[in-house]
Amino acid sequence: LPEQVRRQKSEHMARSAAGFKCSLHQPSGDRRVTRQACELAVASLVDKQSLSALAQFQSTVVGFLAALAAVILGWIPEGKFQVDHAVLLCSSSVATAFIASLLQGIIMVGVIVGSKKTGINPDNVATPIAASFGDLITLAILAWISQGLYNLPYPYISSLVCAFFLALTPLWIIISSKHPASRTLLYSGWEPVITAMIISSIGGLILDKTVSDPNLAGIVVYTPVINGIGGNLVAIQSSRFSTHLHFHCIPGEVPEEAKGCYYPCRTFCGSGANHRSAQVLLLLVVPGHLIFLYTIHLMKSGHTTLTPIFMAVYLTAALLQVFALLCIADWMVHCMWKNSKDPDSFSIPYLTALGDLLGTAMLALGFHFLWLIGDQDSDVGD
Repeated sequence: LPEQVRRQKSEHMARSAAGFKCSLHQPSGDRRVTRQACELAVASLVDKQSLSALAQFQSTVVGFLAALAAVILGWIPEGKFQVDHAVLLCSSSVATAFIASLLQGIIMVGVIVGSKKTGINPDNVATPIAASFGDLITLAILAWISQGLYNLPYPYISSLVCAFFLALTPLWIIISSKHPASRTLLYSGWEPVITAMIISSIGGLILDKTVSDPNLAGIVVYTPVINGIGGNLVAIQSSRFSTHLHFHCIPGEVPEEAKGCYYPCRTFCGSGANHRSAQVLLLLVVPGHLIFLYTIHLMKSGHTTLTPIFMAVYLTAALLQVFALLCIADWMVHCMWKNSKDPDSFSIPYLTALGDLLGTAMLALGFHFLWLIGDQDSDVGD
């Protein structure tokens, strides 16, 4: 395949893998928060092995699915398929998912136990760290492994690597089935992960379509920023909702204020702890994005001229994204709890994927609007 096609497929796999890692590990971190990290620290060896095996199994399968999605989405527009490139993508993705899952699991346990010992609410730190380290660890390992496999003189080694990690999945199934909680998630935890993969793929298609226009290629610089900030903020709020329900309500019953039809004022208007956190998180959007915009400006990347109209359009898109995500989180978490589903396992994969989709879509609309009204810098595609 041409170098451009290979690069597009690799970029799609990287975005998919990073998003899927967040979907896997943020719920894992939230489950440890709501069930108390101290209980995890004193859990039996069998329990720890079962939960770790479940994470490795899910990561391996999702890494393989991410590679298949990248192969299919790269094959359809070109009409060409080469087995060696598909094998390279699959082996790199599966190996990355396995190693990153192991490393981030260790980091998350340390973060949550440390938060409890220092008196910090893990809900406020666990999910952002899961998202940030998920992207950092996954992309770094993916770049290192894919480069190494690509430079190997023997192409069949990629096939062996992929086969080795896939052959371990029966072992993870056997180990994870020894614990009741992990056994339940082994069969019921796939719906949110697969759905999140589909939603994230739609966002990837929007980004690819926008980037294909040279006049709008500058969106690449800002997409990780808007998606990352939005995903982190809604993950914090979702975790707080879930923790509140776990402590104050039984499954199937929701607080009195959450009954009836949903309306946005329910999320932001009130004096409760969750109302105040939603207000604070929404207020953090503008200063947080301004810091990143100034950093990008200093690095001379993308749309380097921060015109007033550009900043107004960008911040409007970011505010709309976070506002919509916080409203969706309020409705979704309580709806799942009312249906006796654990929000820790279901809500955050959906919310982070929706964050990617909404952020990418609104940013693409913003760049189209800027181009139409004439705010066209010569370096917008750099």
